[in-house]
Amino acid sequence: LKVIAIDEQLRVIYEDNVHFDKDLPEFKTQGGVYIHSDRLTVTSPVLMWVKALDMILEKMKSSGFNFSQVRALSGAGQQHGSVYWKEGSAQILKNASSKLPLHQSLKGCFSVSESPIWMDSSTASQCSALEKAVGGAEHLTSITGSRAYERFTGNQIAKIYSQNPEVYMQTERISLVSSFAASLFLGAYAPIDYSDGSGMNLLHIWEKVWSASCLDACAPGLEEKLGCPVPSHSVLGTISPYYSQRYGFSPDCKIVAFTGDNPASLAGMRLQEGDIAISLGTSDTLFLWIQEPTPALEGHILCNPVDSQAYMALLCFKNGSLMRERIRDDCASGSWDEFSKALSSTAAGNNGNLGFYFDVMEITPEAVGIHRFNRDNQKVSDFPKEVEIRALIEGQFMAKRIHAEKLG
Repeated sequence: LKVIAIDEQLRVIYEDNVHFDKDLPEFKTQGGVYIHSDRLTVTSPVLMWVKALDMILEKMKSSGFNFSQVRALSGAGQQHGSVYWKEGSAQILKNASSKLPLHQSLKGCFSVSESPIWMDSSTASQCSALEKAVGGAEHLTSITGSRAYERFTGNQIAKIYSQNPEVYMQTERISLVSSFAASLFLGAYAPIDYSDGSGMNLLHIWEKVWSASCLDACAPGLEEKLGCPVPSHSVLGTISPYYSQRYGFSPDCKIVAFTGDNPASLAGMRLQEGDIAISLGTSDTLFLWIQEPTPALEGHILCNPVDSQAYMALLCFKNGSLMRERIRDDCASGSWDEFSKALSSTAAGNNGNLGFYFDVMEITPEAVGIHRFNRDNQKVSDFPKEVEIRALIEGQFMAKRIHAEKLG
């Protein structure tokens, strides 16, 4: 959990973080999560998130941070995680005593104590049921911007409903991680924003309302439990009295809708129409501002967090840094300098030599293995080292371009 305070010139005046594994060892998480014995189910304890918020605010308080100067706050949460509030929790949240840390007041408030998160892949049967119910993967994509994905919230809700219908029935509100965090500050259930909401397989991304056919395919009475979605830059209200009394926030401090981490990256990097950003991480992520999207079976179309009339496209490639590091080790003695020299020594276009490098099953497209082709389009078993390096980089970037073009 990270906090940044900035002044009106956007200068950072305070930053800090809480590390779940190290600072909250009582929850026994690894990387902030529990990976279950089936290796598919991945969850995080909700109370750990609440306790982390208590902890970070106490750290700020003891460092002498002046909360009364905060005019507004907002946040970003990991996309696709979900939180299940038990019946009666709205009252407890609203009336939390400022004499207690929040996690003590809320400890009985969750019908599901471990939140499914973005790493979870245990809902394959719910995904195929959803696609079937709405008339196929293409049709689901045309409504929600993505085909059915195991981590997406609609499928997670469907799993909870099918396995524990009584737990689902005891749930009065379902939040995303982002709207959950906003709810803690608001002292009331915060709505889900359009942008994070479009990572659920439930939102009609063109009309900005929940899709009845998707809701019905997942669980009964779901619309009421989700509340009405709102634009990502909506002012939701002012901060809960709890924070004014406990930390000295101004009662006028505004809470702006929280959103998902990917939309927040688009906003934070100040992308505009026509811009493309590429994050080169363990997985490579490409996101772009887009006016007229054409949803495809690969990639995602989300509502744009900055402009409610625009969209953003998101593509994820699993074979990112780890693949580049392996080729660097094989072809450049583990040195990025040598890797760069080899890359510069070859001509753009690589004399027609082309490669696809997938050590693990790729998301976009669904393929695995190393596939090399020479200028005559014949498959070959190997390339000289400098040709290999350029083939890897050009292949990865051409794939990004081609898949981005498909999305519009």
